[in-house]
Amino acid sequence: MAEEFNIAHGTKEEQYKALLPQLRALVTGEGDLIANMANISAVLKAQFDFFWVGFYLIRANELVLGPFQGPVACTRIAKGKGVCGAVWEQAKTLIVPNVDIFPGHIACNGQSKSEIVVPVVAKGEVIAVLDVDSEYLNHFDEVDRRYLEQVVTLLELD
Repeated sequence: MAEEFNIAHGTKEEQYKALLPQLRALVTGEGDLIANMANISAVLKAQFDFFWVGFYLIRANELVLGPFQGPVACTRIAKGKGVCGAVWEQAKTLIVPNVDIFPGHIACNGQSKSEIVVPVVAKGEVIAVLDVDSEYLNHFDEVDRRYLEQVVTLLELD
């Protein structure tokens, strides 16, 4: 396990490409899901300076706040509620360019303006979501989707 990380430079895609092997090295050999989620959150926050990045885990039929980096967050989210609950329900990544116009958006922090949420799947079931917020409108795109979906596969849950 490599417990270090170097900030990558270049385009957003180049940064993600450089980040993936570092994340893989960071989680390799560590079997604890929470520890790996914590390190992934820390690396994504440090690399991209996202406003908020972290995980919500399914516990007793609701999403419960897990490891994260950023301001205080909502602790529990119901299935189908807000962006995170919608991703859990639909089992697919959602990019929200403007959270203020997303039906039922849960405003954990009013500074968040756009969001991407990626499901974390084990044995065909969503067990958590990776939630990334930005204080800028239209911050996330298909590059973020493609690479963040690869990031969650590093958790090796199947």
